[in-house]
Amino acid sequence: MPVVSAPGMRPVRMGENSVEMTRGADGVFYVKSRFALGDYPRSMTDCLRRWARETPDRVFLADRGPDGAWRKVTYARALEKARAIAQFIVDRGLSAERPIVVLSGNSVEHGLIALGAMMAGVPFAPVSPAYSLVSKDHEKLKHIFSLLTPGLVFAADGKPFEPALKSVMTPDIGLVVARNPADGFASDSFDDILATAPTDAVEKADAAVDPDAPAKFLFTSGSTGMPKAVINTQRMMTCNQVMISTAMEFLKEEPPVLVDWLPWNHTAGGNHNYGIALFNGGTLWIDDGAPTPAGIEKTVRNLTEIAPTLYFNVPKGYEMLCEHLSRNEALRKRFFSRVQILQYAGASLSKHVWDTLERLATETVGEKIMIITGYGSTETAPFAFTTTWPVGQPGEVGLPSPDIEVKLVENIGKLELRLKGPNITPGYWRQPDKTAECFDEEGFYKIGDALKFVDPDDVSKGFIFDGRVTEDFKLSTGTWVNMAGVRTGLIAAFAPYVRDAVLTGLDRNHIGALLFLDLDAARRIAPELAVADEEHFAVHPAVRLIFQERLDELAKKSTGSSNLVARAIICDRPPAIDAHEVTDKGSINQRAVMAARPGLVEDLYNDPPPPHVLVAKRN
Repeated sequence: MPVVSAPGMRPVRMGENSVEMTRGADGVFYVKSRFALGDYPRSMTDCLRRWARETPDRVFLADRGPDGAWRKVTYARALEKARAIAQFIVDRGLSAERPIVVLSGNSVEHGLIALGAMMAGVPFAPVSPAYSLVSKDHEKLKHIFSLLTPGLVFAADGKPFEPALKSVMTPDIGLVVARNPADGFASDSFDDILATAPTDAVEKADAAVDPDAPAKFLFTSGSTGMPKAVINTQRMMTCNQVMISTAMEFLKEEPPVLVDWLPWNHTAGGNHNYGIALFNGGTLWIDDGAPTPAGIEKTVRNLTEIAPTLYFNVPKGYEMLCEHLSRNEALRKRFFSRVQILQYAGASLSKHVWDTLERLATETVGEKIMIITGYGSTETAPFAFTTTWPVGQPGEVGLPSPDIEVKLVENIGKLELRLKGPNITPGYWRQPDKTAECFDEEGFYKIGDALKFVDPDDVSKGFIFDGRVTEDFKLSTGTWVNMAGVRTGLIAAFAPYVRDAVLTGLDRNHIGALLFLDLDAARRIAPELAVADEEHFAVHPAVRLIFQERLDELAKKSTGSSNLVARAIICDRPPAIDAHEVTDKGSINQRAVMAARPGLVEDLYNDPPPPHVLVAKRN
């Protein structure tokens, strides 16, 4: 177990990894680790039973109650409650054909429902709360219910979900709520199901769990259409946790402590982070915050009280946290006191945020904290690649975990990534056509992304994310545009004022961009518009002046039409979830945005350009 260290960095015990590469026909590369993964548990409930036996009084889950105080559940109590829930599920005759849908977000009750479902051998499906609470037409929720045909629905707070329930509930679907029952629906209270007396039927159901059967359905974000139900098995989840602890050896030294907001309806929060706590006998303090102006205050409160031993966030979350770390000494001291690593995912971490984290850590505790990243997807459970060393440049994803086979296929100048291993999904529930499409003739999962070597002469240095293989497009001149590279550079050039961007240019003469504002940052330019929306900022002279300057600076750095963003428009309204322009986790759907705003796309190519179009000047 090597200790990874560098001058001025806190030592941390990480795992060893070494890979070998072979060449196949037609320029195909095969890469795999020289190490084997070893044994892993049959089920995540085996982990619960282990820690309930070995450390019964250790807190497993905690969240903030309505009064703001922490509600804590120990491993012993979690097992007791999970058995009662499992009996309730068994009594209702639920199955994979009639699974459980969880509508609400992270909570102690949600975590216990998950354990009870796994113990009963019945799949559960955490669904994005946005599909119920933000969407007005509930189309994605209707699609999910049609696909799954659930037998039971859980919502922590019934009242806010009333409109959504009216859209999807039928008389044969049961409902459980923790508080505030929804009007017009018969329901069981969560406290009542905890009073169910478990029988030996629970132990029989748990013992009969097939590690390769569906244990959980996680929905893709729907960035390219309606969400698909990704089958997650117990084998996927348990082997993935062994992969994680093999890479992060320090998890074996002491029980991890997590303070985490990442939603459980996504694989990073629901599998990776929830699983780290459960698999390693740790404690997960559920952060009720988020990287939003209101949510970050809650995150700061929680991190000021609880010091994590490892920390996960998205780049925007780190950016907002840095602002508070910079001016809050108590937060800095607590946050950096014992954290072993800082991990980010979902996008590249900007250099100024990276530098700020390292500077603040050094000023506070006298040493930097290692920043790592990785790569995976809902279909990979999610852990597939990670860095176990200090990352040297944006986009690095590291090396594949033991027992994962990598296949790299030439695809229009890129290396398309395909994966095989025990953590890979068997497919999409009740969508055999989609399942068939996602595997190649050798059984490798086609993830749709591309990687490139950090050093083509030394595969041990790992890989760099190289965008989606299907996103790149050609201009009318036949010149290829690397979507990921241009878009990343564009957003970085406009930081912190642009939250996201959509590139245009397929079969056109130049690249155009639709820019979506970060309103919090834009208010620094025009503080007099404190409560205004995008429409006012998009036409504000000071905002347009700064955006014109940034566009011109970016143009001067371009090397040709393949990376020159020639025109841009500041969008006057945010992307809409009901128009499928944005997913519940904030990912932009490029095609949906262009389809919903055809007039703006045409404005980018009209001559002369309309007044609201920014035109890049290179001289």
